[in-house]
Amino acid sequence: MQVQRGDTLGKLAARANVPLERLQRFNPGVDARRLEIGQRLLIPTQQERAPSGGPYRYQIRPGDTFSSIARHFGTTSGRIQSANPSASPTSLRIGQVVSLPLGGSTPRSSSQRTASSSGSSSANKPAAAPTSSATSQALPSSARRWPWPLDDYRVVRRFGPDSRGTLQPMLLATQAGAQAKSVAPGEVRFADGMRQLGEVVIVHHADNLQTVYALCERILVEVGKQVSAGDPLCEVGQSSATQRYDLLFDLRQGGKPIDPKQVLR
Repeated sequence: MQVQRGDTLGKLAARANVPLERLQRFNPGVDARRLEIGQRLLIPTQQERAPSGGPYRYQIRPGDTFSSIARHFGTTSGRIQSANPSASPTSLRIGQVVSLPLGGSTPRSSSQRTASSSGSSSANKPAAAPTSSATSQALPSSARRWPWPLDDYRVVRRFGPDSRGTLQPMLLATQAGAQAKSVAPGEVRFADGMRQLGEVVIVHHADNLQTVYALCERILVEVGKQVSAGDPLCEVGQSSATQRYDLLFDLRQGGKPIDPKQVLR
């Protein structure tokens, strides 16, 4: 959720229909007295829990890595891995719920994160590391020159970290009535609604590749369906905040985020 002019944490909690205390626990680095217009807050889903003593239950979102989650909650990726021995950090699934132990480091406030991201020294930019590791991996030969998921689009947000170091998936703006299409042959493994992401379709492809199509208004496929490149998956929805028709598109290999521009032609 994005902070707008005149917002307080109380107003944001009411708008998201979550208890104020729960919203605060899921955003430990946010200073309620210094909210910034455009600042993004993490809104907990129904599957997530935040008891006062921890551990939290956290649901994996597009772009998440153990490192980015650890930075947000002021813990370490090693502690998260220890609490989830069966979860592979390179094979995280959208919607997967993990246990999140707290402590291990102090979460930075939004002003501290902004100052770090604007510094000129590379030592002041620890948030850039996940993007580098995510985009430098060798891709399989099957991931070449895939078509874009929309016929008519413009990129309104590139894949990469935002000013606070959170890895953001690509966002594409399109027209009313546009349909998101599969970028490669595969099997639909998820087709349902997710809080904050609207209707979501996830397709698994060869070589452990997955694509995510979110912010949809209506799903056009069912779980288990085999799709080909160009098959319609969902109708793109309209954002109440921007009034645009936006599609969130995420590409992963074994759960690890990849810059779509490496693959899309």
